[in-house]
Amino acid sequence: MVNVTYVETSQDVLYYQEDGTPVIYNLGDMAWILTSMALVWLMIPGVGLFYSGLLRRKNALSMIFLSVAGVAVVSFQWFFWGYSLAFSDTGSKFIGDLRYFCLKGVLAEPSAGSSRIPALLFCIYQCMFAIITGVLAIGGFAERSKIGPVLVFLFVWITIVYCPIANWTWNPNGWSFIMGGLDFAGGTPVHISSGTAAFAISIYLGKRRGYGTERLAYKPHNTAFVILGTVFLWFGWFGFNGGSALSANLRAVQACIVTNLAASVGGITWMLLDWRLERKYSAVGFCSGAISGLVGITPASGFVGAPAAVAIGFVTAVACNFATKLKFLVGVDDTLDIFASHGIGGMVGNVMTGLFAQASVAGFDGITEIPGGWFDHNYIQLGYQIADLTAGFSYSLVMTTIILWILHFIPGLRLRASEEAEIVGIDDAYLGEFAYDYVGTDPELRLHRVDSKPHLTSGDVLAGSPPLDGDSSSQEKVPHGAVGNAAAGGGRVDV
Repeated sequence: MVNVTYVETSQDVLYYQEDGTPVIYNLGDMAWILTSMALVWLMIPGVGLFYSGLLRRKNALSMIFLSVAGVAVVSFQWFFWGYSLAFSDTGSKFIGDLRYFCLKGVLAEPSAGSSRIPALLFCIYQCMFAIITGVLAIGGFAERSKIGPVLVFLFVWITIVYCPIANWTWNPNGWSFIMGGLDFAGGTPVHISSGTAAFAISIYLGKRRGYGTERLAYKPHNTAFVILGTVFLWFGWFGFNGGSALSANLRAVQACIVTNLAASVGGITWMLLDWRLERKYSAVGFCSGAISGLVGITPASGFVGAPAAVAIGFVTAVACNFATKLKFLVGVDDTLDIFASHGIGGMVGNVMTGLFAQASVAGFDGITEIPGGWFDHNYIQLGYQIADLTAGFSYSLVMTTIILWILHFIPGLRLRASEEAEIVGIDDAYLGEFAYDYVGTDPELRLHRVDSKPHLTSGDVLAGSPPLDGDSSSQEKVPHGAVGNAAAGGGRVDV
């Protein structure tokens, strides 16, 4: 039985370790971290809504589904061995061991992050970080991947990529932690790792059907989803950054202030950058900028003051805005610009943490002591930050690619969807459901089951009219009198 009682005066939790040493857990700190856990959980469907709104209608449900299914997959992984691989206190500088396999022994002992909260609470809080990182990464599969293999990929990726990076960043045994790298809430473990993974996924999958043509020159199908997803993310980010103080103290308050400020500046900056092109204010542009500002402030949030947050929000938004053009330069179809927003944003945030980190701000919790950053005349800190982000980028890129190609050669786990599934839409092909009762009349949805095989049909095209999508052979593929329009309720394809 766990030896727990309460302090008579304050009613804080009093725990006695096996050797009789008393440990006090502050109830206010525990309440704040429990609240922060729930806030970070809310970010996960926020990611799904944000991604869904940016896609075409026929693929809208798949991203929302993957976000909530990701909760289940990563929660099990974290219970099984994820927490132990990331935070066991007897592991190596690179990855933990299986001391806490299946959460064995994860009870009321002091946590790896703070002696003011128990390991059990720290475990569930960090589980939310693992989930949202994985969900961010699998956004790279948007519009052209099977559903089942993605969930298998997610379990493997969290194990092989996320857990080691989290270990070296936040575990007191980790090499970056020992070196002196500063990452308050996940610049490298969360954003650089997920953004880089999405980039590797996009390279592996190849371009979507119609890439480079007007067929993919569409606008987000549901801007309200984009705004709603941003609201969930922005709201949840207070638990993401503020909760990373692991205590209800002034440092947590400061982290919330700079988080809100960086998001605000980032949103305005991106919106104005887009305005210069079309002379219109863009809701999607504002949301994209707010997210980039949140990404940039993540590693710095417990180390910088408000003026630095303004600079970080501005610089990150500018960098991420222009980074959206990188995919055209390298010819990679990063559907949702995840690498531009999270990969580049995380790198910029890490570098600016090395510049703006202040010993005085870190000390707001009354415990933490750091030498500060570049402007505190601790010039080596910038080198530590660059080393950390370079390691995170390289490791995620290489290991994600290896995982993808291993799955590629395992029967049933190849990730790329068939051409027919891509045409009819991932929602109908693999989920059999839609985000809406009405599905838009996308010309590519004109499929009809003929002899158990999907064929392009011209159910609503009169004889003698031009073939669909410029395919001169499409008229020959359609049996005489065949009718079918997926948008009208037909054209269901099983692939």
